[in-house]
Order: sequence, then structure tokens, then C-alpha cells
Amino acid sequence: MKLKFYISIFICLLSISFVAQEATLKTKVSKNKLGVNQRLRIEFSIDKQGGDNFTPPNFNNFKVVGGPSQSVSQSWINGKVSFTQSYTYIIQPKRKGELSIGSASVTIGGKTIKSNPVKIIVIDAVAIPKNPNDPNYIAQQNIHLVAEISKSRPYVGEGVYVEYRLYVSENVSVYDTSVTEAPKYSGFWNQNIKITGFPVKIGKYNGENYRYIVLQKALLVPTKTGKLPIGSMKMDIVIGVPSGRSDFFGNAITKNIKREFVSTKKIINPRSLPLEGKPANFTGAVGDFNFNVSLSKDILKANETSQVNVNVSGNGNLNLFELPTVETPAELEMYQPERKENIRTNASGISGSIIDSYTVVPQYKGKYKIPNTSFSYFNPNEKKYKTITTEDLYVDVQEGKELVVVDTTTIRKQPIVATGKNFRYIATKTNFITTKKVDFFKSTLFYILLLLPLIAIPIGIFIARRNEERSNDIAGNKTRKAERLAKKYLSKAQKQLGKKEAFYEALERALHNYLKAKLGIETADISKEKITELLENKKIETATINQFIEVLKSSDFARYTPYTATQMKEEFERAKEVIVQLDKQL
Repeated sequence: MKLKFYISIFICLLSISFVAQEATLKTKVSKNKLGVNQRLRIEFSIDKQGGDNFTPPNFNNFKVVGGPSQSVSQSWINGKVSFTQSYTYIIQPKRKGELSIGSASVTIGGKTIKSNPVKIIVIDAVAIPKNPNDPNYIAQQNIHLVAEISKSRPYVGEGVYVEYRLYVSENVSVYDTSVTEAPKYSGFWNQNIKITGFPVKIGKYNGENYRYIVLQKALLVPTKTGKLPIGSMKMDIVIGVPSGRSDFFGNAITKNIKREFVSTKKIINPRSLPLEGKPANFTGAVGDFNFNVSLSKDILKANETSQVNVNVSGNGNLNLFELPTVETPAELEMYQPERKENIRTNASGISGSIIDSYTVVPQYKGKYKIPNTSFSYFNPNEKKYKTITTEDLYVDVQEGKELVVVDTTTIRKQPIVATGKNFRYIATKTNFITTKKVDFFKSTLFYILLLLPLIAIPIGIFIARRNEERSNDIAGNKTRKAERLAKKYLSKAQKQLGKKEAFYEALERALHNYLKAKLGIETADISKEKITELLENKKIETATINQFIEVLKSSDFARYTPYTATQMKEEFERAKEVIVQLDKQL
């Protein structure tokens, strides 16, 4: 008796759950766009029991090839009941154009429910294989590997995104995927964006509903103009396609096939940055940035250090331009900057900050001005250049030696010495000679000035292009900057070439001063092993570290052995080369 009672309660609850929900009649098509010689499947489904008197729409402009086939499914999952009753037709269009399929209707509890009408786009006849049930043909029609780009005409230096999406229709299943060839990005600075998991999304491809996942996403920054191709991705995919047969329970039997898919190539045609309004100090920054120059301390004593921090932050190509340099008076000794980067690349682009930190050491007492610094960038959203100029900075050195200034403006008075020729008699006779008058027209000077603009214009264009190529050569600029740095530190040693003792002392001091400026520590009393450890912590290549230590050892050894001027010259070039290599890696 109790068992019957519980079963009755269960059936009542089941019935109440079905009655409580509002019934809907939905229309689902296998494709929204097809050729006039193709077929599509249309399914009408109701999510509540008790549906009677199903009436299909009037398939005007379509021929019913198959159906209706009726199916019913019911499930109980985690206390939730679901029910579906569907009617399926196979139809083929009779003509081209935008055709409409009207509403179907069904009666539930005396109430008539209608489905929404559906629009179908019919185009010209398409190529169909002899066997429409060929698994490879079905896979080709239902799976698409596509590269989507955010912008096809960016500016040089402006970031664009590329997404590789795999679209899969509901007619097939995907069991396994593997990328056999990754895309290549020639002419771009690129950075892959990490994707957490592969969530399935719903989207449209060629006007039809598809499931899709994002396989790979990358940020691309074009470095030149012209038509730049984005390489294709190749994949092997194992697909389950319907075989057209069903098992004992009426479930469709699928066949697994393996097929290669290739995404179509995309072309990006970057625009060059405008020449109009281009600032002289523009170094290639494209984005939206903030700029600031600050002092860590503005009140110092002589030989006390302070930091001048040059900070650029914001969104844009932070990796691809040089920061402005700071000019200081001669009384403030300034060392090469230490760079600190905090750059993030994600779905919103490149963002973060870059800081160049200069160490300055005052030598004399006084108040010194560090002139303002300007930074220019191009904003692609506003399509114009912007320049940010900082305020002047002042360093007040309150203790230290006085700077002696020699007054060179004082003029010593001298007596006038009479030579006997200070005054002359008035001339009473003249001896004038007629000057020869030369006509300027058709003269040699006339033709030179006439041809000068024709010669100067091509030369000016050539020089301007050379300067532009040089300013865009980021790697070359870094190398030249490193060579200037090496010359600065080794200038005193170069003056002592030929003087063995003075030369090697100056050479060793220059190497230590360089490390002091770059690492921010005192290295004169540190052993060579400790220097090696410090450089290894900075991720310097082992060959460069060994070369640096070798130069230091040679400087010590050379003081006690005979060395020729040629050997000193070779040692100088080795020191110059190792400073250049270190500066590229620090």
C-alpha cells in the first residue's frame, strides 16, 4: 500500500511539473543558406506533453522530399524533467531568392501554439558530389577553420588581433584535433595571447548557426607598409559524421574519419604614419601614453647620488620605440640608464610601463637645472600626433666644493701708440679706373643658380629617406647607442694609448665605472668571481661574461709584462666590444 502511495505522489509531481511550464513550439533548420539544388532539414519541436493536431506550415516555394518523421524524448535529471516531441521534414527550394517558411501550429489544452517563421537564402546551384552522403563531403560542409582579424587597415605600429576559430555544425561531432602547422607572421611583431581552456561558443558562419572554439589568438603589430599575409593554420581533425543508418534503438550511427583542414590566408595592408604634423622627436610610439620625468631627490650633497626617472606608461607598442634621453649640465655627472619594464600582453592589447633610471652625481655646490624633456607619439584613434613636455627639474647641491668661474669678459686698457700714420693729408688728385660691368643674365652664376634647385631636391629627398630608414631601424639604433656608450667610458683609456701603466689603469677603471652605473653597486673592491655571479644573475650570456673577465685579467697582467702599442690597441678594441655586448643584454 505504501509503495502505491509513493508511486501516486511521484506521478502527481511529474504531471504538475509538466503543467507548470509554459509550452513553446520551436523551429530549427540545418542551414539558413543553400544552393537551389541542395536540401535542408527543418524540425518543429514542442517541449510539453499533450500536443495534438500538429499542422505544418504551407511550404510555398519548397518541395517536401521527406517527412514528416516524428520522435519523442523524455528525461529526468537531478529532479528536473524534460520532454521533447519533434516533427522533421526534408525540403528542397524551387527557386532562388530570400524565401520564407511560415509558422507551424499545435494544440495543447485547447490552446493553439505557433512557431516563429524562418527565412532561408537560396543562391545559385552548387557543386554536389555523386554521393551526397560521402563522409568527406559532409565534413567539408560542416566544419570550417577560419582566421578572423580585428582590423585590415591598421597604422604601422598599431596592434591588431587574429583569432583562429574552428566552426562545427550540430550535424557532426569532433573527437580529436591536432595542429600540424602553426601560422607564420612575416612583417609583424607578434605575441601569442594565452587562452584559458577552450569554451564552446555559439556564433554565425555564412549566416548559419555554428558552435565554435577559439584555438589560437595573437596580437600582431605591423612593422612596415604593404600587403602583409597572415599565414594559414593546418589541422588534422577526427570527425564523427552520420552514416545514414540507425541502431536498434533508433540512434544515428556515425562514422569517424580523419581530415586535414587549412584556414584561408588573410591580408593586412598597414597604412604609413602621416608626415603632416610629425614631430622631430618622434621615435615610433603608437598608442595612448602618459609621460613623466621625476627626481628621487632634489636636495643633495656633492658626490651623493640621485635618480632621474623617465617613465612612459599606457597602451600601445611599448616594446618598439626608444624613450627620450635626459640632458643634464656638465656639473652633474650622469651614467647610462637602467631600464625597468612592466609590460603585459592580453586580450585588451599591450599595456604597462617602461622606466629609464639615470644615476646623477653632482660634483660642486650650487643649484642646477635639468631642462624639460618631450615625448611624442601617434594616437591611431584620434589619427594625430601628440607631444607631452615635462617641467624643468632643479637639483640643489647644498654642500661641496665651490665651482670657480673664470671671468673672461674683463678687458685690460692699453694706451694708444701713435705711429705717424694716424692722420693723412687731404688728397688733391684722383686716379679713378672704370670698372668692368658684367651682365648677370646668361652668366655662369646665373646657370648655376638655375640648376641648383633641380640638383638639391633629389638630394634632399634621398637624405630624408635615409634619415627615416635610420630612425625606423630600432636594432641598429640600439647597437649605435651601445657603441657610443663604450666610447664614452673608454675615452680616457684611448687618450693613454702608448703609455702602458696609465692606459691599463684607465681601462680597468672604465670597466668598473660601467658596471657601477649599470648594476648600481660599487665594484672596485669586488672579486672577479663576484662580478661573474652578478652578471649571471642578470642573465648575461656566458661567452660575454668570460670575455669581460678576460679583459680585466689582461689589464692586471699587462702592468707587469712588456706590451706593445699594437697589443694595447687590440685590448682597447676588446674592451669596447665587450661593453657593447653587455649593454645589449642588460
